[in-house]
Amino acid sequence: MADLVVIKFDNETGAGQLVTDMTELQKQYIIKLADAATVVRKPDGKVDVKQAVNLVGNGALGGAFWGMLVGFLFLAPWLGAAIGAGTGALMGKFSDYGIDDNFIKEVGSQIQPGNSAAFFLVASSTPDKLLEHLRGVKGATVLKTSLSEESEAKLREALAAAPQPATV
Repeated sequence: MADLVVIKFDNETGAGQLVTDMTELQKQYIIKLADAATVVRKPDGKVDVKQAVNLVGNGALGGAFWGMLVGFLFLAPWLGAAIGAGTGALMGKFSDYGIDDNFIKEVGSQIQPGNSAAFFLVASSTPDKLLEHLRGVKGATVLKTSLSEESEAKLREALAAAPQPATV
């Protein structure tokens, strides 16, 4: 079962940077993300949502592959690829998994202008190593989680702690 974590920043760039950092930690197998997104509320009040996974692009790529494979069977690989890509893109556009888009927009409308929020659907993690990386992230506060009270308290404590000096 995945856990939802929403972290708010008192600036527009913090959420995007944290998603980038979590992507790097995923490469080190410290965290496994099922989904991630950011929302930025501009000073004029407009809300900008960015999903970490592009479902339309992924659907088109997968559809093109399968369409071309079927096309080879019927001696029309390019036609099969084109039809497959179109079908895959359409399916990706209407697919919705992970963090609910309406929830992301709702949180985005509740944060102050000039702030941002990062949304993570965490499939698994190594908590002690993850918390060490999150220790003292500037301008970050926990907004919502589905974590246990104990785990949420540890996360809040890590974000509030003084940053640790980098080790080489």
